[in-house]
Amino acid sequence: MMEKSKVLIVGGTGYLGKRLVKASLVEGHETYVLYRPDIGPNIEKVQLLLSFKHQGAKLLKASLHDHQTLLNAVKQVDVVISAIAGVPFRGDYILSQLKLVHAIKQAPNIRRFLPSEFGVDVARMGHALDPGRKTFDDKMVVRKAIEEANIPFTYISSNGFAGYFLGGLCQPSHITPYVDSVVLNGDGNVKGIYVDEDDIAMYTIKTIDDPRTINKTVYIRPPENILSQREVVQIWEDLSGKELKKTSISAEEFLDSIKGQPYEIESGMIHYYHTCFEGCFANFEIGENGVEACQLYPEINYTTAREYLKRFL
Repeated sequence: MMEKSKVLIVGGTGYLGKRLVKASLVEGHETYVLYRPDIGPNIEKVQLLLSFKHQGAKLLKASLHDHQTLLNAVKQVDVVISAIAGVPFRGDYILSQLKLVHAIKQAPNIRRFLPSEFGVDVARMGHALDPGRKTFDDKMVVRKAIEEANIPFTYISSNGFAGYFLGGLCQPSHITPYVDSVVLNGDGNVKGIYVDEDDIAMYTIKTIDDPRTINKTVYIRPPENILSQREVVQIWEDLSGKELKKTSISAEEFLDSIKGQPYEIESGMIHYYHTCFEGCFANFEIGENGVEACQLYPEINYTTAREYLKRFL
């Protein structure tokens, strides 16, 4: 049996990062978590880091802006996973991964790098609208740097985070179901794919020592969670025993409604538009450069949309 890789997680205190740390430890990997020297008086982050340490993770102090400390960190592991998020939709946070690429390039021990992608497959978003497309463009810059440096990679296309989509019945800026009504995006029949965040982390960790996923894009597509908004609403109505009043907003009305909003909000809503009006998660077939996680790892008992929504009853 092949020895499990040593894993460094960058962004380990973030929304997905903390789940990646947990999954890595559960799967028996020697797990390292990078933290910044300038973490400051953020008590919650410090406590989270200490909880990682208590669970068996090793903490490494380094900075993306200090090449030597970063190089020293990556030299201690076999696999690097980036879960960098930072301020939503700020390209400089995404492009800061170029510093990580530079360090990995100088560390011949690295067998795999998973950049902070997740979500939609950015290679399919060249048509995205401004200002939201900057996120996708910058992630493609990082991909180009990885591939030019001949660093073995795996890109994770995890599709929609359940917490951001299912809880609010696929309505923007809502994370809990409405009691009486719901606004449908267009006709509500566009398919999306929604994945529990803990499941995303587990599928991700499963890929890192798998030769089938090297230099591939891994798509997480739980069959029972490929659903239209109307189907999500129907699940909630079945669970709650109450039919919701339904209205709708057209794509044109939606785009008009977000014009002039602050940059971060308009960027996020553009992403939402491509997801819920165009169906960018599910409107293509996986090609030869991709593999599907649920087929690779059928042993993972993923959380279905119905199971996820039950927690709100």
